[in-house]
Amino acid sequence: MNANKPLAGVKVVELGTLIAGPFCSRILAEFGAEVVKVEAPDGGDPLRKWRKLYEGTSLWWYVQSRNKKSVTANLKHPEGKEFIRRLIAEADILVENFRPGVLEKLGLSWEELSADNPGLVMVRLSGFGQTGPYKDQPGFGAVGESMGGLRYVTGFADRPPVRTGISIGDSIAALWGAIGALMALRHREVGGGKGQVVDVALYEAVFAMMESLVPEFDVFGFVRERSGNIMPGITPSNTHTTRDGKHVTIGANGDAIFKRFMQAIGRRDLADDPALADNAGRDARRDEIYGVIDAWCAAHAEEDVLAALEKAEVPASRVYSVADMFADPQFLARQMIETARLPDGREFRIPGVVPKLSATPGSTEWLGAALGAHTDEVLAGLGYDDERIARMRADGAV
Repeated sequence: MNANKPLAGVKVVELGTLIAGPFCSRILAEFGAEVVKVEAPDGGDPLRKWRKLYEGTSLWWYVQSRNKKSVTANLKHPEGKEFIRRLIAEADILVENFRPGVLEKLGLSWEELSADNPGLVMVRLSGFGQTGPYKDQPGFGAVGESMGGLRYVTGFADRPPVRTGISIGDSIAALWGAIGALMALRHREVGGGKGQVVDVALYEAVFAMMESLVPEFDVFGFVRERSGNIMPGITPSNTHTTRDGKHVTIGANGDAIFKRFMQAIGRRDLADDPALADNAGRDARRDEIYGVIDAWCAAHAEEDVLAALEKAEVPASRVYSVADMFADPQFLARQMIETARLPDGREFRIPGVVPKLSATPGSTEWLGAALGAHTDEVLAGLGYDDERIARMRADGAV
């Protein structure tokens, strides 16, 4: 691992599967943390078999587990559990996303682990958190998105709520987990060396992103509803269809921007209308304005629409597919499409690392490893000799 990365020297153990926990530790791994991912010997993380497979392994897996070491351990076997306790005893951070109570039943509770390692930071990601009446219920990202308010406001008013197209609830929770871990490490550094628990509930992670939902309801009794592609109360901001059937998002809700926009499309009457000089006036005539923009976009090809808006300095973009991203100079200039190699040597593309740090950037050091590829190495690093490792493997402990 690159010693110049900001998290070099930080040791992380991941007891997670699928999305929230693994994405959290992936962020840490991209920026230099030594992440050891613990998997069950009989198949490992189910993500290895999710979505599109190449020669039996998920392409998603290679990205989600980049820069991580993979070890296997049977947590129901005494020696397997001892291995992981010894591993955690030397770690700075433990990331887990089991249902609350699972680790406790395995003898890996916070109380037991922190007794071995008082500086441990334990990131716990679950559907509903470690406390409260719902804590024992299963809760995937879809549930968190629904309970946290995101799905209620996503879609069109005349249709049922929809998902965003990715597992956004899990990923948001992972980001909060990584932020919480770094906060806890900072506190440990300046506050006496003690670790703590970072308790992230998926529904709360989503709820935290819901803008002004709470105060608007409390003060005005206002319930935000689904509004399709427009931004209620902020006009114009919408997605429009061009003559060639493409979709362009236009955000012209700034006062000066709106004026330039209307001038660019030949509607100087609207550009100079004093009633439309501010957002409140525009929003009162929202349907009229969107009708004008819809008609103009429908009369022009996507390329011409974007060229005219760029010239007028109006924020706009085509709605990108992944194919658009592969050819886009901005994505390429900022190295957001990286080239890597699959185990058989075939080149393929993976997403770049975010955020961009000027002095100590993150990077891809290696892709998701084969199941248990680092088990012997990690065991040896903990002082296990070859004979004991072979016996543990024969006994099904690893």
